[in-house]
Amino acid sequence: MSLKLGVPSKGRLMEKTFSWFEKRGIHLSRSGSDREYAGRVDGIDGVSLVLLSAGEIPRELAAGRLHLGVTGTDLVHEKLPRWEQQVEELETLGFGQADLIIAVPRAWVDVDTLDDLDAAAAAFRAHHGHRLRIATKYHRLVREFLTGEGVADYALVDSQGATEGTVKNETAEAIADITSTGETLRANHLKILSDGLILRSQATLWRSRVAETPDDVRVTLKTLLKKLG
Repeated sequence: MSLKLGVPSKGRLMEKTFSWFEKRGIHLSRSGSDREYAGRVDGIDGVSLVLLSAGEIPRELAAGRLHLGVTGTDLVHEKLPRWEQQVEELETLGFGQADLIIAVPRAWVDVDTLDDLDAAAAAFRAHHGHRLRIATKYHRLVREFLTGEGVADYALVDSQGATEGTVKNETAEAIADITSTGETLRANHLKILSDGLILRSQATLWRSRVAETPDDVRVTLKTLLKKLG
């Protein structure tokens, strides 16, 4: 049995992950064309590379089908309700940094904090007869955060496209999304609430707590982690 390592299958996350391992003497590569999701590992024996979307990796770690995986903090926390029991954070990789935040229209000059948002949501419902809509891909994290901060009278609406555009398109009044530079928010005339930071995220190496680890895999894991420092 080989140790299964899951890595994002495309884009800058894949390239930066490959580079991070390369600097530590482990060469990861994609086999065949960009449309194929097979890969190989050189520099250590007994490791199989599995290329998946970053969003699939938390689920595969939690199911025990991967021993190790690289994905964002935000995705692990959102997709795994009891993530501490299912996976262990081994190391942050120093790239893919982004913040999960709550943002509102810049024109809302009186809304700068979560308390302001709570008041605005109550007024919105009284005036319009329905709850203020917050567009997001991160329903669990956002709901837990807002509940903990005492914000009510809102409805989360699913956004699988460009979340920042939902306010302009009038499908939501506010958003909760990942941002790294804030440029897209500014371009869409949105501002981050002063206390609206939900989570800081970056690419991270995780270990599955539930994957089968027979003796040969345990030895490979120990060797790999030693090489990675």
